[in-house]
Amino acid sequence: MGILKTIIIILVVYYIFKIVMRLLAPMMAKKMMEKASQNFENQFNNPYYKERPKTKAGETYIEKKPSEKSNSSQYDEGEFVDFEEVD
Repeated sequence: MGILKTIIIILVVYYIFKIVMRLLAPMMAKKMMEKASQNFENQFNNPYYKERPKTKAGETYIEKKPSEKSNSSQYDEGEFVDFEEVD
């Protein structure tokens, strides 16, 4: 008798959850789409977002000055790791 009661309770809870999600899922999806749209708009309304200056055809625009390399050649080739083959 207890097993049958447990199975019925699980089925009732499952169907109630299914009905509630059918009602709430479209609202949650709409809310997520609005938030994504707002984030997209904020990205392009950001004062730090710069438009590229208009250049004539054939001209090159460099947005960032390349950083100077350090004089140390120690890091140019990477780190060497000694290893032994294992059979």
